[in-house]
Amino acid sequence: MTAAVERVHCEVRTFPTPEPEADGTLEWTVTTAVIVRLDAGEHQGLGWTYSSPAAQAVVEHHLAGVVEGRPAFDVAAGWEAMHRAGRNVGTRGLWLQAMSAVDIAWWDLKAQVLGVPLSGLLGQCRETVPVYGSGGFTTMSDDQLAAQVEQWHSLGCRAMKIKIGESWGADVARDLERVRQLRSLAGAGVELMVDANGGYTLGQARRVGAALDDLGVTWFEEPVSSDDVPGLGRLRSELRTDVAAGEYVSEIDDLRALVPAVDCVQLDATRCGGYTGFLRGAALAAAHHRDVSAHCAPTLHAPVAAAIPNLRHVEYFADHARLEPELVTGAAPARDGVLRPNVSAAGGGWRLRPVNPSGTKGTNKM
Repeated sequence: MTAAVERVHCEVRTFPTPEPEADGTLEWTVTTAVIVRLDAGEHQGLGWTYSSPAAQAVVEHHLAGVVEGRPAFDVAAGWEAMHRAGRNVGTRGLWLQAMSAVDIAWWDLKAQVLGVPLSGLLGQCRETVPVYGSGGFTTMSDDQLAAQVEQWHSLGCRAMKIKIGESWGADVARDLERVRQLRSLAGAGVELMVDANGGYTLGQARRVGAALDDLGVTWFEEPVSSDDVPGLGRLRSELRTDVAAGEYVSEIDDLRALVPAVDCVQLDATRCGGYTGFLRGAALAAAHHRDVSAHCAPTLHAPVAAAIPNLRHVEYFADHARLEPELVTGAAPARDGVLRPNVSAAGGGWRLRPVNPSGTKGTNKM
C-alpha cells in the first residue's frame, strides 16, 4: 500500500538583506521563506515559498487537513482538493503561495518514496538549465553595481538584469544612465535585461522602450503593470525588445489572458501553484509558441526548469541566491552560466538547515 502523508509541518524564517534594497516601486529589508514539510513514514518532502508569514496560517488552518491522510503519490488530486478548499476565501495570491509550498513538498516526497530524482519524476529533458544574473537594485551605488556584475561574470552569466522604473517613472534619465552603465560593465556578448516592476505609465514605457531598443536591450520586464494586459500587448507590438511578465500570475485563467500579450512568460513555482501549476503554465505557453522563464527561487526551479522544453532561462536573483544556501543543504549553485539539477539522490536533494539564531523578523518584498 502506498505511503500516506501523516503530518504537515510549517514554519517561517526571515533573512535580512545586507542593506535596504529597492526596485522602481517598492523597498524591502528582509526576505521571508514559508517552509512546508510533509512526513510519510521515513520520508520527508520539503518545499517553500517566498511570501508573508500569513501563508503559514493558510497552510496550518486550511490546507493541512486537506492533505493529511492522502497517498504520497496523490499529488494531482491533492492539488485540486487544496484549490477547491479555497473557494470561499479566494484562491489567488496568498492562498496559491501557501499551496505552492505544499505542492513542491509533495512532489519532493513522491520522488523520495519512488527513489528517483525529482527532476526525473517531473520529466527531465535537459541536463543543464541556463541562468541570468538578476539584481541591480535602484538603491545600489555605481561601485555596488560594478561588484555585482563582476560576480555574475564569475558565475558565467551571459545575460544580466537590473531594476529600472524608479519613482514611478519620474527619474527616467537615471534609469537609462544605469542601463548604459550596465552595458559598459557587462561587456560585449552579454544580453542586457531590465525590470520596471510595473513602474511606468503606458506612454512612459513606450518612450523608455524606444531608448532601450537603441541601447540593445532585449528584455523589458513589466514595463507597465501586469494587470494592464492590453498595454503589455501594445508595447509588444511596438518595441523590438521582448516584453515579459507573469511572475504574479497564480490562476491558469489569468495566465491564459496574459500569454498573447508577452514574448516570454514568467512563471514562479512559489506563486502559481508549485510544480503542478508551473507545468500547466509551461504547457499553456507552449501552446501559444511562447518561451518560459522561471522567476527567482533558483534552487526550487532547477528540477522543474530541467523538464520544460520551451524554457528560456531561470532568474538567478541575488537575494534568493544568497539565502537559499543558508536555508537548505543542496542549494543549486550557478556555474558556467547554468544550474545542474540533482540527479544523484532521490527527491530534490535539499534538506532544511537548523535555524540561524542571528536571523531577525520583519516584512517581506519577495
